[in-house]
Amino acid sequence: MARRIRDWARGVARRIRSDNGMTTSEYAVGTIAACAFAAVLYKVVTSQPVMSALQSLLKEALDAKF
Repeated sequence: MARRIRDWARGVARRIRSDNGMTTSEYAVGTIAACAFAAVLYKVVTSQPVMSALQSLLKEALDAKF
C-alpha cells in the first residue's frame, strides 16, 4: 500500500514538473489580464475616497507622538 501511494505521489510530481511553459497566446492573455488589473488598481488607488484615506493615514503616522 505504501508503495502505491509513493508511486502515485511521484507520478503527480512528475506531471507537475513537466510543464514546458506557456504558449504565445497564453502570454498574450496573461499580459492583457495583468494590464487590465493594473488599470483597475490605478483607478481605485487614485479615486478621491481612497486618496483621502491614504492621506489621512500618512498624516496620522507622521504626526505620531513618541
